[in-house]
Amino acid sequence: MTVLVTGVTGFVGSAVARALLAEGWTIRALVRAGADPRNLEGLDLEIVKGDLTDPASLARAVAGCEAVFHVAADYRLWVPDPERIYATNVEGSASLVRAAAEAGVSRIVYTSSVAALGLTNDASPADEDTPVGLANMIGHYKRSKYLAEEAVRKLVAEEGAPVVIVNPSTPLGPRDIKPTPTGLLVVEAASGRMPAYVDTGLNFVHVEDCARGHLLAYHKGRIGERYILGGENLSLRDLLVDIAAIAGRSPPRLRLPNATVMPIAVLAESWARIAGGTPRVTVDGVRLARKKMYFSIEKARRELGYEARPVHEALVDAIAWFRTEGYLD
Repeated sequence: MTVLVTGVTGFVGSAVARALLAEGWTIRALVRAGADPRNLEGLDLEIVKGDLTDPASLARAVAGCEAVFHVAADYRLWVPDPERIYATNVEGSASLVRAAAEAGVSRIVYTSSVAALGLTNDASPADEDTPVGLANMIGHYKRSKYLAEEAVRKLVAEEGAPVVIVNPSTPLGPRDIKPTPTGLLVVEAASGRMPAYVDTGLNFVHVEDCARGHLLAYHKGRIGERYILGGENLSLRDLLVDIAAIAGRSPPRLRLPNATVMPIAVLAESWARIAGGTPRVTVDGVRLARKKMYFSIEKARRELGYEARPVHEALVDAIAWFRTEGYLD
């Protein structure tokens, strides 16, 4: 059977593609012109050029496919012009789901994010039903993922699109070539360039477990439902201590209050607008850090048979890959 996968050149998408190939699928990969091809090396798949902002290319890409795994997204916590994020994540996702449904695709797995979900006030793990609204979304990335999921759910309800939604938490592991904001954190910490930290926490998952969860969602997920594909809830301090131990470094000991970091983020963004590039510290990142973003995987465990390995194993694999590829030099 042929499956269309978007985002194969990216971190999670390449892991999903490898999991599908291991299961015997024939993969057609939607790849943007100019995309970094390194994650395609060694993969036996068909490459079709296209873009989520080009509906005609999406219609061609889904033709003849049995399934679609829509993993691609614009994952940036800061951009000088946010319109591209909404065009890709919201309008692009809706266009692809609609094209796939019209082409008769039997099932679509849409990769949302825990960024689109609600958080609890007491740092207890949130789940798929924790209340949330657009007003709770901090920053353009979170807003775009929330709006994208709402658009996809509307297509399920009104047009019968056969979509199962997955909400990955924070992936770690090999082949984070960009790297993602989280991968960059690992690189900086493993290189000894992170002298301080803020008091926050996240849910981390090995990227290969996240990929396996995508396949479980295809095989066992219920249409219109969403499933958190997470792993272990961990404070940033504990994560940095583990990274330091693996990399042979001393962990940061200085904890900075959010109020101290915010002016640094404002200056970093201002400089990025002038000089170009991406700021290492962002205003939205500091605002997000005010809450611990912990999540429960109980629904995915119960309905899909999903499980995740300890975060330590993901860090070992991530640091080994970053070191081999020269990111820690």
